[in-house]
Amino acid sequence: MRTFSLLTLLALAAFCLSGPADAKPSGSESDKAFVSKQEGSKVVNRLRRNLNHGPGAPAPYPDPLEPKREVCELNPNCDELADHIGFQDAYSRFYGTTP
Repeated sequence: MRTFSLLTLLALAAFCLSGPADAKPSGSESDKAFVSKQEGSKVVNRLRRNLNHGPGAPAPYPDPLEPKREVCELNPNCDELADHIGFQDAYSRFYGTTP
C-alpha cells in the first residue's frame, strides 16, 4: 500500500510539474494586451481632441475664483458654511470681501 501511494504521489507531482511549465499562450491571446505605438498615439491624439472640445478650439479658461475657493476649502468652518449657503456668501462672511 505504501508503494502504491508513493507511486501515485510521484506521478501526480510529475504531471503537475510538466504540464503548465511547457504550456505557452497562443499568439492571439498574448497580443491582445499590447498595441502598436501608432495605434496608441492615435488613441491619445483622439483623447486630446476631445478635451479641447473639437479640433482647433482653445483650451477653456481657468476659473478666476478657484484660488479663493481653495482658501475657503482649507478653513473647515468656511467649507461647511459653503455647503449650506454657497461659496460666495461663505467666503464673504469669513474673509469680508466679495469674490
